[in-house]
Amino acid sequence: MAIRDWPQSERPREKLLQQGAGTLSDGELLAIFLRTGIPGQNAVELARQLLQDFGGLRSLMAAGETEFCRGKGLGQAKYVQLQAVLELSRRYLLQSLQRDTVFTEPALVKNYLLQSLAEQKREVFMLLYLDSQHRLICAEPLFFGTIDASPVYPRIVVQSALAHNAAAVILAHNHPSGVAEPSRADRAITERLTQAMSLVDIKLLDHFVVGDAEVVSFAERGWL
Repeated sequence: MAIRDWPQSERPREKLLQQGAGTLSDGELLAIFLRTGIPGQNAVELARQLLQDFGGLRSLMAAGETEFCRGKGLGQAKYVQLQAVLELSRRYLLQSLQRDTVFTEPALVKNYLLQSLAEQKREVFMLLYLDSQHRLICAEPLFFGTIDASPVYPRIVVQSALAHNAAAVILAHNHPSGVAEPSRADRAITERLTQAMSLVDIKLLDHFVVGDAEVVSFAERGWL
């Protein structure tokens, strides 16, 4: 049955307008993004099939271009649209952080970091530079690889923080394994950076480790 023949309260677009986006299932939200189905499947049926084929929404959203375009009813145009949606979401969160006091909004920081780092295939070490009011100046990826294989150099971190005229910084990096639990190397480099920052009177407020769907805060653990 075509979606237009469904009761109005069950159609994804009308349901979103009446009840809010949070009430929709993954399949219903994806159906709105797809807009149309394929012969034999309406948009909702196609969306549910794609979620099953890819193993869930996260895997679909994280798929590379080649893998994504193999999906039924998908193609390069849909891939481009999806990447634009993801980037808009990241920029929205970043602008929200720049407007608000970052250190009083850890949930907002975690959401931004999940959007920015969770799907990275390699380890990315990022700095969030803050002013004296703990408002975000900018966020900058600084090192790539792994902490063990590609050391994070405190000298470069300090130089970069001074160049941005930061009064405080937040560290963040992802674990491509998907496990957010900090390693010994994570704790060791955090201690070194805390000491290095103190020499130039820059406060290290937190270190976030990003996994698949979880972000661990050193400050919340009582390690800073």
